[in-house]
Amino acid sequence: MTTHEPGPAPRVVAVIPARGGSKGVPGKNLKKVGGISLVARAVTAAAAAESIDAVYVSTDDPAIAAAARSAGALVIDRPADLSGDSASSEAALLHALDSLPTPPDVLVFIQATSPFISPDDLDAAVARIVEDECDVVFAAKKTHAFLWRITGTAAVGVNHDASFRLRRQDLEPQYQETGAFYVMRAPGFRTAGYRFFGRIGVALVDDLTAIDIDSVDDLELATRIAPMLTTRGVIDVDAVVTDFDGVHTDDRVHLSADGTEFVTASRADGMGVSLLRRAGLAFLIMSSETNPVVAARAEKLMVPVIQAVDDKAAALAHWSANHDLGLDRVAYVGNDVNDLGCMGMVGWPIAVADAHPLVLAAARVILSAKGGHGAIRELADRILDARGTAGPTLEELWSRSRPTR
Repeated sequence: MTTHEPGPAPRVVAVIPARGGSKGVPGKNLKKVGGISLVARAVTAAAAAESIDAVYVSTDDPAIAAAARSAGALVIDRPADLSGDSASSEAALLHALDSLPTPPDVLVFIQATSPFISPDDLDAAVARIVEDECDVVFAAKKTHAFLWRITGTAAVGVNHDASFRLRRQDLEPQYQETGAFYVMRAPGFRTAGYRFFGRIGVALVDDLTAIDIDSVDDLELATRIAPMLTTRGVIDVDAVVTDFDGVHTDDRVHLSADGTEFVTASRADGMGVSLLRRAGLAFLIMSSETNPVVAARAEKLMVPVIQAVDDKAAALAHWSANHDLGLDRVAYVGNDVNDLGCMGMVGWPIAVADAHPLVLAAARVILSAKGGHGAIRELADRILDARGTAGPTLEELWSRSRPTR
């Protein structure tokens, strides 16, 4: 019996067209959803797919190119004649293929306007091409909607007989493109010059993630949904900056007869700060007010504090530059609207569970704990998970608390 050595694995390349011009949402590809720009979200999803060998962003915009490189993509400079409103995605893709050092076997066309692409969905779609099930696989969601078209002044049923009302579940399902991704045989795409050819398959994606941003309202919706879709996983950062009131405390203040203020802080949060410091992370508390309580708590935690800050964003930028910290590697934990500037600057904007609605909408991660009730400890555990550093066990904590003889 003759045996054959397996051939080389297909080379799979992702291309993300992301031009600078956008009329509906100016600067759309750099808009942030959950603290991450749309182009960076697309790059991150593609890079996380195990089947994709290289990720390229095709753009005419220097700022998009910089964001793409920062997220880990290679950049293809797109010429001006392929960057206008009338230029097709196919033209940008063909230009990208001509720019690659080695022709790929499989092309993954990803649109940055879909912020919630799953790497697993990408891998599953690539597998269907590699296993010769399809020539093209595109992302879609299933719908049982009753569709109509307007003919003159009359409405006419498209996918149903208007004279007989089926139950919704009995209506034959339709499949609506989400625009998130199209996976195709690269040689077949070159020949056809269009994304649909040969045997076409549908990759069903979750309805909640099937958002394509084409308007300001779409962007607002995606921003609201983003924290709901953030995996309850690790948070990978090098520094943590926090507000004080409403984060280290429950945002209440107790006043004595002489006007002295008292607040309540969590010992669990204190342990969280200690664990982060021991793991080598920079930690900073920022407060808009000047209050001896804040200084005393910072001294107790052995962390620096900046008080009486009128412009928190400027203070954060100055502090991070002095400590040679990239803002994309900083977590900022806030609870109220005066934290929004800082949250918009960092890679990990984080909100406590009882934060203001605008802060919740701006967050990449919403902690399950409220301010002053273990939110910092929760954050510390997730950061330590990312570093593979476990916190102290109960036995260790017990041994430290036992009196020596």
